[in-house]
Amino acid sequence: MHFPFEKEIVLENQVALLRPVQEGDVDALLQVAVEDKDLLKYSPSPICSRELLEAYLAKAMELRRRQERYTFTVLDKRRNAYAGSTSFLNISGMDDRLEVGATWYGKAFQRTGLNRNCKYLLLEFAFGTLGAERVELRTDERNQASRKAIEGIGGKFEGILRRHTLMHDGFRRNTACYGILRPEWEEVKQTLLR
Repeated sequence: MHFPFEKEIVLENQVALLRPVQEGDVDALLQVAVEDKDLLKYSPSPICSRELLEAYLAKAMELRRRQERYTFTVLDKRRNAYAGSTSFLNISGMDDRLEVGATWYGKAFQRTGLNRNCKYLLLEFAFGTLGAERVELRTDERNQASRKAIEGIGGKFEGILRRHTLMHDGFRRNTACYGILRPEWEEVKQTLLR
């Protein structure tokens, strides 16, 4: 599997538009990033100020240059508003696998179907275009909303990585791991399309 880091990947349907993150996105995403201090409560990278968001986006662009992560800015087309961000990360071309994650949306965009549409676009690209054999989804063990969302789109729970990720406040989180395999994709796709 070859991931095209050099390409400007745009994924779109009637609900969502995902395009590569860029420097100008600080202003576009600032309102949703700062309106809720707990937005990334379970993330190792807080974004609740202009400075933190600038650092987050700069790191995302640097990781793309280093061919380690590909981060998208998410636009909710129904509202014509920037909603948040999501990424392909932990990409292993040799193993034909990658992770979909580092996803966050402002409160107004949660539980609206936006996430489901974004996950469909990302998974369709991973399995349909890239030919991935496996897509992983991970979250903090304590993040019940995220875990329910992952299970709701068809992610299969695979276990807990204990004391897996160092958080910004020094806490070591346990990471809940989920996966979707190529043979499962058609059924997951039908669930997402319903």
